[in-house]
Amino acid sequence: MASETREPDTGSVDSLPIDVELISDIVDDVLGMRLSTSTREDIDFKTSRVTGPLNLLLTEDFGADDDGEIRSLFRRAYRLLDMSKRPGEQATSFEAFSHLHNLATITRSLLSVYAKIGASPHEP
Repeated sequence: MASETREPDTGSVDSLPIDVELISDIVDDVLGMRLSTSTREDIDFKTSRVTGPLNLLLTEDFGADDDGEIRSLFRRAYRLLDMSKRPGEQATSFEAFSHLHNLATITRSLLSVYAKIGASPHEP
């Protein structure tokens, strides 16, 4: 008997909703960290873990063109994500931890905006 192979129907990645609960858990985990009990390896790992959701949120249409506060959040987020401004290997653990905390804070702010407007695009 021949078997039929079907591709999973995943739809477009753009049509998938943002998992607010998962991102919230990631942010809560990061913001619950303490510098005194965190290794640089932990900080670097969690930095990469929170960067993905932040990038995902930045693809959403929050109406930044029409809202100065949202535009400010986007500018801050892009500044934090700028590779030339991220703490490198030579940075202190404090600098890396501070950067991670800032990433988590801005991610939480954008997630809050996303949750308020729902998954629907901004309408002028």
